[in-house]
Amino acid sequence: MTCRTERMTDTMPLPYLPNTEADRKAMLRDIGVDSVDELFRDIPEEFRNPDLSLPPPLSELELKKELGRLAGSNVSLDDYACFLGAGSYRHFIPSVVDHMISRSEFYTAYTPYQAEVSQGTLQSVYEFQSLICQITGMEVSNAGMYDGSTSAAEAAMMACAIKNRSKVAVLASVNPTYREVLDTYSRGKDLPLVTVESDGDGLPADCACLIIQQPNFFGHFEPIESYVRKAHEVGALIIDIVDPISLGIYRPPGDYDVDIVVGEGQSLGIPMSLGGPYLGLFACRKDYVRRMPGRIIGKTVDVDGNPGYVMTLVTREQYIRRDRATSNICTSESLMALAATVYLSALGKTGLRRVAELCYHKAHYAAREIEKIKGYSLAFSQPFFKEFVVRCPVPPSRINKALLKEKIIGGLDVSHLVDDGLLLCVTEVNTKQEIDRLVKTLGAV
Repeated sequence: MTCRTERMTDTMPLPYLPNTEADRKAMLRDIGVDSVDELFRDIPEEFRNPDLSLPPPLSELELKKELGRLAGSNVSLDDYACFLGAGSYRHFIPSVVDHMISRSEFYTAYTPYQAEVSQGTLQSVYEFQSLICQITGMEVSNAGMYDGSTSAAEAAMMACAIKNRSKVAVLASVNPTYREVLDTYSRGKDLPLVTVESDGDGLPADCACLIIQQPNFFGHFEPIESYVRKAHEVGALIIDIVDPISLGIYRPPGDYDVDIVVGEGQSLGIPMSLGGPYLGLFACRKDYVRRMPGRIIGKTVDVDGNPGYVMTLVTREQYIRRDRATSNICTSESLMALAATVYLSALGKTGLRRVAELCYHKAHYAAREIEKIKGYSLAFSQPFFKEFVVRCPVPPSRINKALLKEKIIGGLDVSHLVDDGLLLCVTEVNTKQEIDRLVKTLGAV
């Protein structure tokens, strides 16, 4: 089958559209124009029907070969040692995760508007919420959001509504990408975004919340209890961005009197996938449940006493009055939430702890070995989990090019934030041989 590209005119047949010529004329008449060209008259002539310079059409056989050729230019992480993190992480994913999310009843399911025909999806999301509450130590979780950055932005908007304040404070050590998304959200709602330095000084007395990241963008831990105290002293909420894997060995944010917890769930059984789809985590105190964005799935019983699952709380304008809606976000990312649920269930408490321990010990082994190389040093002295910044003797961009030649994907160049800084990440999938090869190549550079 081939397709063609031609200029659309009033007399041209439209082979793939069901509208008849009479239908088109009726629609144009109701709109109040006489022709399709007149319909688009507001668009300057030079921008109408531009020459797209498309290649000639291909048969199905030819197209498959062409797509295969293009796919062959992709780099497979199976052939490379990867030490790149900064928000998207390579972790081992048990095969049961892909098996479950590939089942058609989950893979093809749509939004569960009708509870009676969506019990499987609703139950999986309910279990996801329960697991997120367990690992974060919070009282309530929603059904999952787009990703970690939008979860943080939604949390900030939620805090402004709760506190009836318009200023959002964010720690300078929060992931720059998250801060960009926060800036986009706050600009749209005319909410000033204030950056607070790492010592916590300069926190505005009239801010609605303080957003911190634990571990922070550079991989090390913040004095979270100090920030919680400072935020609460000025009547602000504290929003903590977490790495869920770290909660396998570190105290949950619920132990620190945090108000809202958000994070990126990609590390919980979701591949890096060129940046998505991912999964936003969102949990908070029960006091704020009616201000949470998204959905909350609840468990109940039917008239016969059998367990059942329903959408207990949906605070989007689709379901309630627009002026009372907390957000217009409506997704539950239920397929990705299912992946996280299966991942956490398959690992269990012991497994999650073991993954976190492996990340910690392998990262610290790598840091110690790199420090032994002349010209390299750790940029920060604070405790870290699985990421750390190394100061390099030559520009990090040059180092990453040298690493790539050895089939090693290096770290993130953060020299614009830390002088000659390279942010490296080590997870449980990195073997000692890979780490030693990284160290050897860094020394050769």
